[in-house]
Amino acid sequence: MKNQIILALCTLFVLSSCDFKKEESKTEAKEEVQSTTVITTGLLNANLASEASLLEAGLSQEVVTQIISERPFLAIEAFVEVLGDSTDLEAVFAKVFVPLNINETAEETFKLIPGVGDRMAHEFEEYKPYVNLNQFRKEIGKYVDEQEVARLEQYIFVPVELNTAQEEDIKNLPGVGSKMTHEFLEYRPYENMAQFNKEIGKYVDEAELSRLARFVYLK
Repeated sequence: MKNQIILALCTLFVLSSCDFKKEESKTEAKEEVQSTTVITTGLLNANLASEASLLEAGLSQEVVTQIISERPFLAIEAFVEVLGDSTDLEAVFAKVFVPLNINETAEETFKLIPGVGDRMAHEFEEYKPYVNLNQFRKEIGKYVDEQEVARLEQYIFVPVELNTAQEEDIKNLPGVGSKMTHEFLEYRPYENMAQFNKEIGKYVDEAELSRLARFVYLK
């Protein structure tokens, strides 16, 4: 009987310790974000922004011309290369960014997002794979307020399964509006990505098609 009581107390201690560590993690994540004040209003997508908008964001004409000529950027690293070594990336990324695939991005790369340090990058990583943007909002909302979640979600996207994704989840993809969502749905079921490229390619050019293909997959 005595041994059973000791065992029960040990189990309770371990569980309490785990709960404490999780709460401590949440607190640290909140403190990390709060320690860095970042205001992002209407973050520009480097693949979609107009020349005028990019110039207004403080980029030089030379860089803007190169951005437009080389997009779409299918990875943030390609965008960083265009910006060059002398660029203040944090300042640029507060205004212009290439959304990250949250399920495939490495934890270290999440720290390119202004205001995201080691702790918050770990929280992004912890809940993979995300099934939709609502899950991202729910999980990251444990650590920051709604305004900060809304800011952070501008920097990521959750890829969708072409044949089963909900209409809302497709609309949440960067630069995919109601009309394109309708086209995505119209040709279901897709047998392969070649069919997707053929059907959606009726509506957009090759560059835009490669940008859109980055957001989807087939089981």
